[in-house]
Amino acid sequence: MDDSSLIWDDGALVTIDQRGLPHEVRELRLGTVDEVIDAIRVLAIRGAPAIGIAGAFGVVIATTAHTVDGVVDEVRVQADADRLAAARPTAVNLAWAVRRVRAKVAQGAEAVLAETLDMLAEDGRVNRAAATHAADLVQRLCPDRPLRVLTHCNTGRLATSAFGTAIGALRVLSERGAIENVLVDETRPLLQGARLTTWELAEAGIPHRLTIDSAAAWAMATGQVDCVLVGADRVTANGDVANKIGTYALALAARQHGIPFIVVAPESTRDPHMATGRDIVVEERAAAEVIGFGGVATAPAGTEVFNPAFDVTPGDLVTAVVTELGVVHASAEARPDPLPGKVIADIARGLYQRGWMPGTAGNISVRTGDTALITGSGLSKGELTEHDMVTVLVADSTPAAGSRKPSAETTIHTAAYRTTTARAVVHIHPPFATALATRFGAPDAVRTLRITGYELIKGLGGPDPAVIDIPVFPNWADVPRIGADIEHYLAERPAAPPILFITGHGITAWGDNISQARDRAECLEALCELVSRTGRLNAFGARDETLEIGLT
Repeated sequence: MDDSSLIWDDGALVTIDQRGLPHEVRELRLGTVDEVIDAIRVLAIRGAPAIGIAGAFGVVIATTAHTVDGVVDEVRVQADADRLAAARPTAVNLAWAVRRVRAKVAQGAEAVLAETLDMLAEDGRVNRAAATHAADLVQRLCPDRPLRVLTHCNTGRLATSAFGTAIGALRVLSERGAIENVLVDETRPLLQGARLTTWELAEAGIPHRLTIDSAAAWAMATGQVDCVLVGADRVTANGDVANKIGTYALALAARQHGIPFIVVAPESTRDPHMATGRDIVVEERAAAEVIGFGGVATAPAGTEVFNPAFDVTPGDLVTAVVTELGVVHASAEARPDPLPGKVIADIARGLYQRGWMPGTAGNISVRTGDTALITGSGLSKGELTEHDMVTVLVADSTPAAGSRKPSAETTIHTAAYRTTTARAVVHIHPPFATALATRFGAPDAVRTLRITGYELIKGLGGPDPAVIDIPVFPNWADVPRIGADIEHYLAERPAAPPILFITGHGITAWGDNISQARDRAECLEALCELVSRTGRLNAFGARDETLEIGLT
């Protein structure tokens, strides 16, 4: 098996049978709907994201089985889809994934398969984005020291399709050299921590220790835990979290000892239609899982058993819920500032009202580790909300999460992120700066516009408070080419100011945060208005009549 725990191969779903781990890595090949359902129920496949995608593959199998001479028996396929969605009730991802692909059933098995494979690829990107956001948060809450992190159950590539959620965050932290040790709860009664998480951490080379579930609180009390990272099977609208049984107790202990308790999960785990955790159906499993161990009875015959597979942690015990969109539920300590998406939307609406982001033009982004959150394409900036954002990978500008399409101008933002220390970028179309860029720009070469002697130069972030050399880039129809020009220019000029012009297009500014980037863009527009109205590039020089742009 490669990094993905779920593979489609010649009409069948191939996965690792998690019941055999860690001592036996055996392949499981599922070719019927009943086999998929059984694998989910007996925990051969487990983990909310993983069972969701497995259920989607089950719909592919059902559609193929119920297609004769190119005609799909939709009634029978939808009946199988209902059975798949009901295989385990607590994890919302299963019903979500089945619902997403069953909409393609009428188009045939190939359409269902294409949607499922898209979901599979998306899951890896989403998990990595969520894990990176979580790692960033952990390091902000627990700075400047190697971390001792406690985790529960299994949240790695076995529980998802690739990379993992909470374990994904551990992988990111380990890559940064920030992990001292991971304390792994064994996770009774089926020992997912002991069997699966230790296996995955060993595979990733992350130092770890295994402990019994009931020792976790004592580990916190004795200063052996800096942070708790867990996954989730469902997150309700108010931030309550359903997860593997034992999670609630960890949250209580973490609160008692002032330790951050962070939940990492994909957006598909959030259930905005369920108000609170009181409405969650908690699955109860067989008594045999509790009254025996390794095939040996440990309790008297006839002992009654209470064996819930999950518990529900109240949202007020959770420091933060982190998804691919960043922190979506948080305590004050985890979210000292408003959510990035809301800040972006608020600033965009303000710039729209000033006429600097007219219609759908312009975009704003905030960097979050290896990804950036950016305004979606084709949206009026006057009506933008925090839900109209797209998460893209800084490395190649490809979308990692979000239902919107990223703008082609995303490449301008990521060029700045790859070559500078910028944490936010603003790309807008104010009239005086755009006009000045058009006046001095060239259609096929980068030029530099020098402005001197104006007080406003101090607000642009350049190395000289009295002189600013601003690059003016050609406005190529192929927008990624503009991004490539910017990246090449900035890579060769590390001292370049954090502002630029694009001929006939607009301006871009960046900074340590979104407010600083916006302020620099505002300052540049004000400077360009002064230059245009005075007719002077040098505040103390001769007047140039050709610069009188926009005078009334």
